[in-house]
Amino acid sequence: MARRHGIERERRKKIAEERIRYLMNLADEAASLGSLDLATDYVKQARELGMKYTVRLPTEYKRKFCKYCYKYLKPMITSRSRTNSDKGRVEVKCLSCGRVMFFPYGRERKERRRKKNE
Repeated sequence: MARRHGIERERRKKIAEERIRYLMNLADEAASLGSLDLATDYVKQARELGMKYTVRLPTEYKRKFCKYCYKYLKPMITSRSRTNSDKGRVEVKCLSCGRVMFFPYGRERKERRRKKNE
């Protein structure tokens, strides 16, 4: 009888990705209702699932929490954002731990320019 570990692993990864997506949506809803502690708990659960099943979090989700303290980042409440056009990045400061994260936006700018010229 042949073993099918690879198929089983892929199935688990797909389930983990769905759960991560669901947890991050719950975090968004909780944050919009004002429960930032609950949103942070959902973020931590999603990260743990990703690490357990070696699933990468999509970029859109990575930008929603602090890389250092894992708090949910809600603009003007738990974080401050600013754009640095000289370096082509967005600088996000977490107000709970004080660390600054940098997210590039050059690619997005190039895509917008390309669509405008077409």
